[in-house]
Amino acid sequence: MRAVIVEVEAYGGVPDGPWPDAAAHSYRGRNTRNAVMFGPPGRLYTYRSHGIPVCANVACGPDGTADAVLLRACAIEDGIDVARSRRGELIRTAALGRGPGNLCSALGITMADNGIDLFDLDSPLTLRLNDAVPAVAGPRVGISQAADRPWRLWLADRSEVSAYRRSPRAPVLGASD
Repeated sequence: MRAVIVEVEAYGGVPDGPWPDAAAHSYRGRNTRNAVMFGPPGRLYTYRSHGIPVCANVACGPDGTADAVLLRACAIEDGIDVARSRRGELIRTAALGRGPGNLCSALGITMADNGIDLFDLDSPLTLRLNDAVPAVAGPRVGISQAADRPWRLWLADRSEVSAYRRSPRAPVLGASD
């Protein structure tokens, strides 16, 4: 199976770190659940959130510094039949990997994948970096803290990108850092 990530959302870390982020799982410090966010880079951080079966982040900063990017959406390029078997036969192709939980379901990412090295070719899931492409930036989805940061990045004109939904718990637009 092969997919292209078309949408991500960045998360920082602790209050005294380089990217303090009250919306991040790492904000209150390292613990058993979020340890992967503290590096090394390229490790997969999986977790359950708000009834979504599994979400996945990739640690991306220097080892020891909390930061990661949430994988929000992907375009399935190869293995659509496998993704459909995991998500349902009636799901439109563009929607197979739209949204963090759907992405994990379509790609078969589970809690057992927490901590795997995505750059190790022997891992069950690998990541290959491509050349930089122009992306659109905007506020993160569904969070109440630091909701206005333009830390959500997506590829323009991709039907697989999820819709923006501001959390009803977030301050009025422009009132959140």
